[in-house]
Amino acid sequence: MEWAALITWIATAGGGFFMLAIWLREGGMRQAGRSGTMIRPPLILGHFGLAATGLVLWIVYVASDSDVLAWIAFALLLVVAVMGFTMFAIWLQQHRAPAAAAPAGAPAAEGGSIGERPAERRFPVPVVFAHGALAAVTLVLVFLTAVGVGD
Repeated sequence: MEWAALITWIATAGGGFFMLAIWLREGGMRQAGRSGTMIRPPLILGHFGLAATGLVLWIVYVASDSDVLAWIAFALLLVVAVMGFTMFAIWLQQHRAPAAAAPAGAPAAEGGSIGERPAERRFPVPVVFAHGALAAVTLVLVFLTAVGVGD
């Protein structure tokens, strides 16, 4: 089961890295000082950093079979999941909002001009949902492995 968790974690990380690249390319780092509901740099970078740290710990766990590492990775994954749900709620709120149809430079619904829409508005819907689904499966598999199911 630890291998299945590793595979789903890596697949989840791939989707997350893809969305992070879009967010960075579309100016996500410049969102720190803007008003409105959007994913702020500390949230998305913290999510990425903790997820990557947990993945590294999981790889070490698979190599060493240390129960302590499995539980630490699971605890990190819980924090990552809360951060992910927070970002999903922000993204979903933006995705459901009507697209700004105002002329260039006019205020948009998110608190900026059309060219200043939040970077996460450009995340592909299938990638967002696949990332979340794989993350949920990963969380369950890591938990089941940590409690000893499938040994």
